[in-house]
Amino acid sequence: MIPTPHINVKEKGIIAETILLPGDPLRAKFIADNYLENAVQFNEVRNMLGFTGIYKGKRISVMGTGMGMPSIGIYSYELIHFYGVKNLIRIGSCGSLQENVKIRDIVIGMSSSTDSNFAQQYNLPGTYAPTASWELLKKAVDVAERKGIEVKVGNILSSDVFYGDDPESWKKWAKMGVLAVEMEAAALYMNAARAGANALCILTVSDSLVTHEATSSEERQKSFTQMMEIALELA
Repeated sequence: MIPTPHINVKEKGIIAETILLPGDPLRAKFIADNYLENAVQFNEVRNMLGFTGIYKGKRISVMGTGMGMPSIGIYSYELIHFYGVKNLIRIGSCGSLQENVKIRDIVIGMSSSTDSNFAQQYNLPGTYAPTASWELLKKAVDVAERKGIEVKVGNILSSDVFYGDDPESWKKWAKMGVLAVEMEAAALYMNAARAGANALCILTVSDSLVTHEATSSEERQKSFTQMMEIALELA
């Protein structure tokens, strides 16, 4: 069923098999404008901008997903099931839960804990552990090492709430060694796993719940370039 309700592309092949998925559609435009050759916009429904272009000889797409698991759940499902996307790489911002995870550090989500009920749809006889694709995870770490970029790899938290009723609840996740909190990866990992696709989440620390430091919205949109470059090299 294409075009889908949320992506106005009428045929397969226009969207590349590998796609970068920032939450912010303006970050998608920034990547297309600054990193992709011959970039062509393929989507503007709900202002969720999407582009396909060339990076080092490889066709690659980039599209915004919005905020939260319901939003990335819709876009990633349509990209996988209707447009044949095989590799989905979320690039976004996160809040640090650990003292040694600093502002602007890069965190790669090996797995994603969550407070969401997203997994209930699968009627599993237990608790599912959303996990990244090993292939993409290993390549991302290798790329970072080649570029001399330090990354922290581990468990992250995908939360349904940004303004939680209990402002101290993050400390319980921190005690379990969770590195950082964001709002999308768990749904992406589950959609990809169910469909046999590959998914990975690469994050830049935008603020710290430990130290209360924070970056501006403009910095988050335009300056987190190391994360973008690692993701692009995965293609």
